[in-house]
Amino acid sequence: MKRVQDPAAFGRVAVAMGGTSAERAVSLDSGAGVLAALRSLGVEAFPVDGIPALLAAVAAGRVDRVFNVLHGRGGEDGVLQGALDALGVPYTGSGVLGSALAMDKVRSKQVWQALGLPTPAFVRLTPGEDVRAAVKALGLPVVVKPSHEGSSVGITRVFAEGQLEEAVALAARYDGELLIERLVQGEEFTVGILDGEALPSIRIVPAGEYYDYHAKYVAETTQYLCPGLSGEPEAAMRALAVLAFESVGASGWGRVDIMRDAHGHDWLLEVNTAPGMTSHSLVPKAALAVGIDYQTLCWRVLEGSVDREPRR
Repeated sequence: MKRVQDPAAFGRVAVAMGGTSAERAVSLDSGAGVLAALRSLGVEAFPVDGIPALLAAVAAGRVDRVFNVLHGRGGEDGVLQGALDALGVPYTGSGVLGSALAMDKVRSKQVWQALGLPTPAFVRLTPGEDVRAAVKALGLPVVVKPSHEGSSVGITRVFAEGQLEEAVALAARYDGELLIERLVQGEEFTVGILDGEALPSIRIVPAGEYYDYHAKYVAETTQYLCPGLSGEPEAAMRALAVLAFESVGASGWGRVDIMRDAHGHDWLLEVNTAPGMTSHSLVPKAALAVGIDYQTLCWRVLEGSVDREPRR
């Protein structure tokens, strides 16, 4: 990856944030942090809320590159990436394929299964299919989630059949298929990826029973232990995260979420290609553990866009 010394080399940087997805609030928070960091480093950065506004700014000749923290649908699923590729505008993070595959939890798990990578057993459901039959095939407990959302949006853990109807109704509020996944009971980890290398793992210890939306973005009581493991288990988890990330075509930077069961087995949950950059977010915490502060992390991520500049 090319290194950049002069902030002027980046030109005018649009920080894409907000949008209309279920993750709008988190995206605005991430964008505010990135914007302040880039400006503090001398980068000519400005905020853009959503894809229509971004494309208008590109059409007006105001954008030289994009720092993408537009979480969720539109910004993280290949739509934004395809538009910017067509317009010849470089951007941070994964390209069209990696973004689309990682955002689709069903297809990313199918890729991992094909490669023999560990991921919890699951059933894909389209609207109207028999939910109870799917759960019977997996066995309780399960997790019911929309296949195309992040930030724990629309997720329910189901331990009894009586909880199914409400869980499916919640997940069905969001577009796309449903994913019913066998629940791995154990400890939750995440591994940040930067420039193709894994950052130290983080073991997440919420004050409540689960690491849900509130624990991620609101609560101040969640503990983040970094590194989450040591020795060979830590090295193995990091290596698995890189494999999972690269196998779905992701690139640049991102985050891989993993469950570790009581027997010490790691299970891949999902890849995030535009992870949170808020005060509670995990990639900045992992980067700081190896001496990369928030401002430097933003610079490093932005440097990744240089390799996407169109050939002249």
